[in-house]
Amino acid sequence: KRQGGGGPARTAQPRRGEPPLPQGPPGRSGGEPAPLTQRSSMSAVTDFWERQEAARQALGADGPLNTPMLVAVRCRPLSYDEGDAGHFGIIRVIESRLVVVLDPHDYDQALQPNRSKEKKYAFDYAFDDAATQAEIFRGTTRGLIGSVLEGYNASVFAYGATGAGKTYTMLGALDSPGVMVLTLNDMFRRMRTEPQFAECQFRVRLSYLEIYNEVIKDLLNPRESSIGLPLNEDPARGMVVAGITEYEATSASEVLQLLHQGNMARAQEPTAANQTSSRSHAILQVTVEQSERTVNVAGIVKYGKLSLIDLAGSERASKTENTGLRLKEGANINRSLLALGNCINALADGRSHVPYRDSKMTRLLKDSLGGNCRTVMIANVSPASSQVEETLNTLKYANRAKNLSTKVSSNVGTVTAHVGEYQRIIAQLRAEVADLRAKVGAAPERRALSPGAGGNGAQGRGADGGDRAAAPLSP
Repeated sequence: KRQGGGGPARTAQPRRGEPPLPQGPPGRSGGEPAPLTQRSSMSAVTDFWERQEAARQALGADGPLNTPMLVAVRCRPLSYDEGDAGHFGIIRVIESRLVVVLDPHDYDQALQPNRSKEKKYAFDYAFDDAATQAEIFRGTTRGLIGSVLEGYNASVFAYGATGAGKTYTMLGALDSPGVMVLTLNDMFRRMRTEPQFAECQFRVRLSYLEIYNEVIKDLLNPRESSIGLPLNEDPARGMVVAGITEYEATSASEVLQLLHQGNMARAQEPTAANQTSSRSHAILQVTVEQSERTVNVAGIVKYGKLSLIDLAGSERASKTENTGLRLKEGANINRSLLALGNCINALADGRSHVPYRDSKMTRLLKDSLGGNCRTVMIANVSPASSQVEETLNTLKYANRAKNLSTKVSSNVGTVTAHVGEYQRIIAQLRAEVADLRAKVGAAPERRALSPGAGGNGAQGRGADGGDRAAAPLSP
C-alpha cells in the first residue's frame, strides 16, 4: 500500500496548464527538463547530530548548550486518484536540501514573464517521493538514540496537512516500518551489542496516549476511567499525565506489540481528503533508565526520555466535506495546530511569553519546543497542485521552526539505596564472599590430590619407610 491512498507514483510530465519544469544543468539538450528530483546520496551527508556533538566537544562545553531543531521535509508520491483528477506535481527537491514549489496556475510566460510565484525553501534535509523509510530514519532520528541512552531527552514529531503522509512516516506499514518501529528496534539493539553499555543495565518504560477533541486518552488502557486524564507539570520530570499506564518492556517485539495494541484504539475516520484520517494527536513516550550492573550503596543513574509524536493533520472543511462530529473534530485539530504555530512564532521571535497553555498538545510539547530536549520536526507535504496552499502553509511553519533552539543537558542523578535495598546488597555480597571462600579452599586441595604433588601421590613415605597419612589441609 502507498501513502496518500493511491498506487505507485506517476512520473510528472508537463501538460497543458502546467508550469515549465526547471531547466537542467549546462550540457543538457536545449529545452530538456530536469528530472523530477535532483538528490545527492544520503550516505554522503554528514549526520546532523554528529555535527552538533562535534561542535559541543570543540567548545569544551559540559553544561547546557544551545542546540538547533532539526527540520526535515518529506514529499509523498502523487496518487492515482490525484492523477486521474488532472492534478500534477508542483514540488521539486534539489540536492536533498532545497524544496521548490512551482506556481500551478495557467499563464502565458511570454506575455507575463513576472507572473510566476515560485517559492524556494532550504532545510536541514529534504526527501523526495523516492525516499525510503530507512533514509528518513537515518537522516533524522538515528543520531538521537545514543543520546537518549546516555540520559538526554529527544522528540520527533510529524507535521503537515491531512493526507500528507504523517502517519505513514511515523508508523509505516508491515512491509515498510516507520520511524517509531525503526527507532525502537535500533535502541534495543544498541543496548545489547554496543561495548560502552556492556557494564550497564537498562530499564525501559513506555506510555502511549492520544489527544482527541482536547481530551487525553490512554491508548494502552482504553477504558472509561482512562479518558480525560489530567495534565500536570512536575519540576523534575516536566509535563506528566496523571494516571497514565506505564509498561516496562524488555525487548523491541514487546514494545511493538504494545504499539499495535494502542493503534487499534486510536480515533480514525475516513474523510474526502484521506480515507484513513487520524482524528487525534498520538504521543508515544519511552523512558530509559541506565544504571551500573555492579552493586553499590550509591549509584549514578541516567534518565532519558524519547517522545515520538504523530500529529493530526490540518484540514479545510471545503475539501474534507466534513459535517457533524467530523467537522467538530477538524475544528479542534486546527485549533491545537494553530496554538502550535503561535508557540513556534513566539519562540522564533524571542518573545518573553509563549502561549503553551492554549492547547494540551502544546503543553505536552513544551520541552520539545523550548526546553531540555533535542527535537526533530518532519514536515510532510503533498506534491499535488490542488494542495498548493496547504503545502505552502506547512513549509512556512517548518521554515520558522528552523530558528528554534533548545538548551540540552544530560539527566544524571545519584540514587542512594533504602533499607530494603541495603539488605539485598548485603545478601548479594555475602553470597559472593561464600563463593570466593569455596574457591580458595578448593584450590590447594586439588593441588594436594593431583599426581606428583607433595611426594608419591596422596600419601607420602615416612622416615622409617612406612606409609603415613597426609597431613590435614588447613582451610
